[in-house]
Amino acid sequence: MAGEWVDKVIEKAKTVTSEELVFRYKGLLYPAMRTSKQTLTELCTFQARTEDVLLAAYPKCGFNWIHHVLRDIVHANDEEEENYALTRKFATLEFGEMKRHPSPRLYGTHSHYDNLPKSISEKKPKILVLLRNPKDNAVSYYHFYQNNPLLPCFPSWDEFFKKYMTGEVFMGSYFDYALNWNQHVDDENVMLITFEELKENLEEGVKKMAMHFGFSLTEEQIKKIAGRGTFKSMSENSQITHSSYGKYIFRKALHKCNSFIFVKAQFFPK
Repeated sequence: MAGEWVDKVIEKAKTVTSEELVFRYKGLLYPAMRTSKQTLTELCTFQARTEDVLLAAYPKCGFNWIHHVLRDIVHANDEEEENYALTRKFATLEFGEMKRHPSPRLYGTHSHYDNLPKSISEKKPKILVLLRNPKDNAVSYYHFYQNNPLLPCFPSWDEFFKKYMTGEVFMGSYFDYALNWNQHVDDENVMLITFEELKENLEEGVKKMAMHFGFSLTEEQIKKIAGRGTFKSMSENSQITHSSYGKYIFRKALHKCNSFIFVKAQFFPK
């Protein structure tokens, strides 16, 4: 998101009602300031390439974090990589940002597998599916909604939780999303990884991701990429990578520390 464009969108969002900040398309909610029904309709014509690098993640599962890591993996051997890697464009399918990108194209999606363009199942590009503990995802998503000027606020955690559990949030139910992708974890071109294992050992995660997508990295490159993938590093560079929108994206995620917000009746079944 270019800085000037981001500022204009944020200002525009201030002039509309909460209801106008989202719209429904094929049963799912989408942010009206970021995409449109026309953009989503045109996705059916999207032409995937076998060499594409695709990240699939439900919102607030570490999407922006791991896109940074994948960007560094893909461009680790580019000339002058150190100077301009931070500004390399990362596209999101649902937001219509895929025009004129050279291969290997790195892009992401929040969509269910069944909602992806047909060409992806035909060309079978390598896909990384990123999942997260739903309790931590719910809390992170709540804060994202409350702090994001492009999304409507909820009057309370309880109200958000009800909507989260019924799929009345951007991209629908986390559980439907996870179940849909789980049907494809054994596909040759699909690799599943969790937010928690990457937080535990990012270097090992970088190795696994690079191997999955067919990129050869030295140990030095792996350590460097993992170092740039820390919250501190990404937060410091958020103005470069996401302009003024970065402050709404990078909220420090500490998994297994959010139980305090749940009342007993809201705990997920084990």
